[in-house]
Amino acid sequence: MQTNELIEPLIGLAKLMRMAHSGCDLAPLGTQLIERAETDTGGNALMDLSTVLQLRGHRDLALTTQTQAIESQQIYSPPTATGHVNVRLLAIMGAGDLMANTPLEFLLENSDVALDIVYVTQDLPLPAKLPDHDVLFVAVAQSDQNMPLLKQVDAAIAAWPHPVLNRPDRIALMSRNEACALLKSAPGVTMPVTVRIDRQILEQVAHQELPLTDILADGEFPIIVRPVDSHAGKDLDKIENLDALVSYLQNMPNNEFYVSCFIDYRRQDGLFRKYRIVLIDGTPFVCHVGISEHWMIHYLNAGMAENAEKRAEEERFMIDFDNTFACKHAEAFRTINERVGLDYLGIDCGETADGKLLIFEIDSCMIVHAIDPVDIFPYKQPQMNKVFSAFRQMLLKRSAL
Repeated sequence: MQTNELIEPLIGLAKLMRMAHSGCDLAPLGTQLIERAETDTGGNALMDLSTVLQLRGHRDLALTTQTQAIESQQIYSPPTATGHVNVRLLAIMGAGDLMANTPLEFLLENSDVALDIVYVTQDLPLPAKLPDHDVLFVAVAQSDQNMPLLKQVDAAIAAWPHPVLNRPDRIALMSRNEACALLKSAPGVTMPVTVRIDRQILEQVAHQELPLTDILADGEFPIIVRPVDSHAGKDLDKIENLDALVSYLQNMPNNEFYVSCFIDYRRQDGLFRKYRIVLIDGTPFVCHVGISEHWMIHYLNAGMAENAEKRAEEERFMIDFDNTFACKHAEAFRTINERVGLDYLGIDCGETADGKLLIFEIDSCMIVHAIDPVDIFPYKQPQMNKVFSAFRQMLLKRSAL
């Protein structure tokens, strides 16, 4: 059997994502990883290959490859610490795509935090022997598929000998309908009521056999519909009327959907603005501002790189954030932190016309990073360094307990 010294180290998500984001062709690397996997007795080559396949859009093959990697090796060590190690962080993750776990590698690039990841499944519980660590972080995302796994992890770490961040019983409350109930009537917060509906009931609404108000008390078109467990806007649509709902359902094979009212959050200039905020130990930090003509904003399709005016606004927002937006919504952020009870939380939000914090989604696994090109987004590096420093400080503080 090979010794650890002969096994190639893990390249890791952060480096591979940087390569993909810069336009690098990952196909040759994928070929090299396939060749390596034939002789590598560990799972590093397979895990990196899985990431490459995901980044190249081959999701199903990527997940199959990832399963093989986890079956051969549960513990992985991404290259985060660059020198002396001050904190050893162990993260529990589950199988899945790039949105299935908190992407901690982006928060810890070039740091003094050594990260080890242990993958668990319902068939592969936590191994008896784990890397030495100062802090444990539960990185598994909430989803229908992961609910049994979160319960399993919760039981396994009930009496953990080290500080635990992001407890699984709190992560379990991050479904869209649970989160909505959690933040109901929170001061300064607007989060549209979100209900989880069986396909049959939604079809009854579409065919006028059931009034919309029976599933949404304040239900009026337009409404927002998406399949349960969909992310990143996949199959999300704004439905303007009953005919549009019939058409939507004809194209969607899913059995369950989230339904909510649409809130028009355009400013007077006709543009929509979505802010990605993270709460780290209760303190809010802005990670990006998406500005778009379209209501469904994803940073990559908002045209930020092509529009200097939008970038100038994002820069001003970041520079002024602590004294403006964070102050204005301080009570809202404080209440969200108290009710959610997670040490690290992502918030996608906007503002209503009357100035309230409009919550689109709260989640423990939103991607925040510093991989945007510095020549186009020079102002992002200082801001993201603040985010990374705050995360590191939280780890240091907990490790000292």
